[in-house]
Amino acid sequence: MKNQYFGDINDYLKYALLRAFVLEGLSVGVFWMLTQDDGRSDGLKTAYLRNARRWRGLDPDLFDCLTEAVVSRRHISSASDARCLPRARFFAETVPTDPSSRKSWLRHGLDALEAADIVLFDPDNGIEVQSTPFGRTGSDKYLYWHEIEDSWGCGHSLLIFQHFARVNRADHIRRLADRLQVLATGASIVPVKTSHVLFLLAAQEGHAPAALRAAGNIVAASRGAFQVDSE
Repeated sequence: MKNQYFGDINDYLKYALLRAFVLEGLSVGVFWMLTQDDGRSDGLKTAYLRNARRWRGLDPDLFDCLTEAVVSRRHISSASDARCLPRARFFAETVPTDPSSRKSWLRHGLDALEAADIVLFDPDNGIEVQSTPFGRTGSDKYLYWHEIEDSWGCGHSLLIFQHFARVNRADHIRRLADRLQVLATGASIVPVKTSHVLFLLAAQEGHAPAALRAAGNIVAASRGAFQVDSE
C-alpha cells in the first residue's frame, strides 16, 4: 500500500468489503504493508468518484468519506480520520526489506492487531512471486507464504489483497486458493474478485458463518463490481 493509492477504486471496494464484515459483527484489523510513494500514475484511479450514480449506492457513507478525503489529503490516516473504517485497528509501519527487520515488523504488526477477528493484508502487488525472494529488493511489495501461515496460526481470519498476474485468471485464482487452503488449516477459502484485483478470504471456523454472509451481501449489493469466484 502507498499513500498515493489512497481513495482509488480499489480502496473503495476494499473498504466496502471490510465494512460488510463489520456489519456482521466481525472486528477488523488493517495491516497496511506501507511502502514509499514512487510518483507513478497508477494511483490516480479516482474517476469513480465523479460517477456517483454508478458507485455511490454500494456504500453511500464510504463514498462520501473518500470523496472528501481524496480532495483534502491522500494519506492512509484518512481511513480513520474520514470515518472510512470506524473502530478498525491499524498497523502502518513501513515494510522493511532486511529479513531480520521484517520478521520483527510482522510480529509487531500481529501484536498490534491481536484483537481483530479479520486482518487485511494490503501489499502493493500481492502474494510472493518466484522472481522476488524474501529479503531481495522489491520484496516489500509482496506478502510471503510463511507470513500468511504465521498469521493464520495466531487465530485471525485473513483477507489478502492481490493484483492479477498476466496469466489466465481462473488458473491464477485456483493456484492461490489451493496453496492458501494447505497453509490455513481448516479455513473456508473464498476468492472475491473485482475487475482488476482479487481479495482472498481465509475464514477461521468460528468466523466463517459471518464472513460468508458478509461476502454474499457485498456481492449482492455491488451490481457486478464484486464476484465470488466459483473455482
